[in-house]
Amino acid sequence: MAVGKHILVVEDDISLAEWISDYLLEHGYLVTVASQGDFALEMIAEDTPDLVLLDVMMPVKNGFDVCKEARTFYSGPILFMTACVEDGDEIRGLDAGADDYLTKPIRPQVLLARIKALLRRVSDEEQKQQLVFGSMVLNATAKSVVIDKRPLDLNANEFDVLWLLASKAGTIVSRNELVAQLRGFEYDGLDRSVDIRVSRLRKKLQEAANLPYKVKTIRGKGYLFCHDGAAERVL
Repeated sequence: MAVGKHILVVEDDISLAEWISDYLLEHGYLVTVASQGDFALEMIAEDTPDLVLLDVMMPVKNGFDVCKEARTFYSGPILFMTACVEDGDEIRGLDAGADDYLTKPIRPQVLLARIKALLRRVSDEEQKQQLVFGSMVLNATAKSVVIDKRPLDLNANEFDVLWLLASKAGTIVSRNELVAQLRGFEYDGLDRSVDIRVSRLRKKLQEAANLPYKVKTIRGKGYLFCHDGAAERVL
């Protein structure tokens, strides 16, 4: 069963929209329906569905235009469905920003498989943008850190340091590597900006209650993000 993912069905054929909605509801999805292209754009912007199932031939705005406009503010998967069977229509849909394309008549098992595949791909991509250490969650897209469900106040520079160290947790990251990754040039032995970032980051992490993960300074080698106490074994 799906875990409550929200699908917006954009289809002006009421009977088809109802059939698709009922089928997806039976498989655990949350479903809303738009019968016009302009309404669909409003709903995408307001509701941010997990996936948009979009018919091409729509009143007011066709699916190609809806997709193109939606892509200016919506990054979720868009699955086209249409009675058009010419290659040019498929290419036009993909060029407009669609992720996949189904031709009518819609086969329910194929529809479900395509939806699952698109949502799984999004989930995989989101996981690559997250690091989790116990109660601490780092999100690279939002540049945010949450500890025990409370946000940690980091600026973008401090987050970049933490992300780089945490993505190599348990491994010493040299000052040279930090400077190269964060500043874009080799360490010249004089630049102290990275050290300042690390110092500010360490202070904020220390102020976070019950957080066992720390940034350790490994003398002569660099910095290490590790479980509190683990650094002694590396020294």
